[in-house]
Amino acid sequence: MTTVTEISEGVENPYALSHLDALESEAVHIFREVAGEFERPVILFSGGKDSIVMLHLALKAFAPAPVPFGLLHVDTGHNFPEVIEFRDRTVARHGLRLHVASVQDYIDDGRLRERPDGTRNPLQTVPLLDAIGEGRYDAVFGGGRRDEEKARAKERVFSLRDEFGAWDPRRQRPELWQLYNGRHAPGEHVRVFPLSNWTELDVWQYIAREGIELPPIYYAHERDVFRRAGMWLTAGAWGGPKDGEPVERRLIRYRTVGDMSCTGAVDSDAATIEQVIAEIAASRLTERGATRADDKLSEAAMEDRKREGYF
Repeated sequence: MTTVTEISEGVENPYALSHLDALESEAVHIFREVAGEFERPVILFSGGKDSIVMLHLALKAFAPAPVPFGLLHVDTGHNFPEVIEFRDRTVARHGLRLHVASVQDYIDDGRLRERPDGTRNPLQTVPLLDAIGEGRYDAVFGGGRRDEEKARAKERVFSLRDEFGAWDPRRQRPELWQLYNGRHAPGEHVRVFPLSNWTELDVWQYIAREGIELPPIYYAHERDVFRRAGMWLTAGAWGGPKDGEPVERRLIRYRTVGDMSCTGAVDSDAATIEQVIAEIAASRLTERGATRADDKLSEAAMEDRKREGYF
């Protein structure tokens, strides 16, 4: 008797999912699971590539209906203009609701104090937690991936946060067989990471496959930058450059985007998606390890912020 194995040997299985299909299916399942379990979810959306991919997946998950969640962005006031323009254009194109929590507002009224180094990324925690409380959000989608950084590598897909937004490793739950437990007490919420199992290369391959538009700074372009701590930073109102940090015109691109004061560029001539994918495939440094100064403030910088409620 002929077996199924014998029939399929040497023949491509027409029902097998590619790795991108499998990742997409998992993320779509997570979005729908949250829609069924929670009352007031929200998607963190900055206009960066991971949040753009996350929104694309959400649109797919609920099509042809609109996305049933609003968007939330904690704006440091030192974001790249190209990214903010893209954020607003994307929100308008899809008819979405966007709430912006402004770090500048907190500095202006004295609730936060400017750091001496000009970096505002660590100042996002309080506005984020206030926005979550005011919006009564019980599930908050984030674009974090486990390959980015060691504190993110041990994170669950459903990450329980207490009433202060803090992460406690002892309270995290097992997630066997893609079964997610969203149970939480009043005042608590859950951070949800649909891209947990994706890599930077996966993200870019998916962007290429789906034809997803990105802000132009992700591709090679000429820009005025200066060198600090081994990274090319953009000059701006946040305080750079200092004396002895000459500004140069270079061909660069950004692998990740955030506050201008701590997001470094890389030398690159990758002007197309195909060239970016080839560049990433050859890289031995993670995007955050290579270009995010805020992760280098201490050995446990991201871990500390995670416990405080930022990530």
